[in-house]
Amino acid sequence: MNDSGIYSTISKPSQGIYKEKGSKFLSFTFPVSSMDQVDEILTKLRKEHHSAKHHCYAYRIKGSVTDLVRANDDGEPANTAGKPILAQIDSLSLMNIIVVVVRYFGGTLLGKGGLVQAYKQASADALNNAEIIQVEPADNYQVTTDYKNIDRIIRMVETDGAEIISSNYGDNVVMKIKIPALKSDGIINKFKRLEGVKIEISK
Repeated sequence: MNDSGIYSTISKPSQGIYKEKGSKFLSFTFPVSSMDQVDEILTKLRKEHHSAKHHCYAYRIKGSVTDLVRANDDGEPANTAGKPILAQIDSLSLMNIIVVVVRYFGGTLLGKGGLVQAYKQASADALNNAEIIQVEPADNYQVTTDYKNIDRIIRMVETDGAEIISSNYGDNVVMKIKIPALKSDGIINKFKRLEGVKIEISK
């Protein structure tokens, strides 16, 4: 992540493969933003590849204070799987991503150096097949307003680079608006200066 808060991640899942001395290393990347997603992905892959000997992985998820980072060897010798997977993630400065490498053992031991190379190459193959995108952090807000402010709010949103996610028209208008985190203070202050408008953080 750079000083502007913009970070790199992947747009969608991708896959790769590496083969060495009969062992097959299937690699998978997924964009993630929570531990619940990580758990779901690991559960799904373990079920789909239940006969595989190892399901090694690494992830880096952007946190509000510190990043959530883990590298797991899943039974391989220490630092021969999770660490090289994480190194590939970090070599591309990626955030909000998990890479899982599923190993089907081919009967021949590869040694520590061979394992490091295999997990590195498998991870690199999946990442080479991924589409890397730039993401600017944003927060969702709920705006409640009377009808007289609608046109002005729409112009403000368009001018300031925010985005209206949904609108509900009843006695008042309730809008969900996505606001870039770096611009949120200025935009929120503009809303607060409008008479008859209420703005609050939304999930």
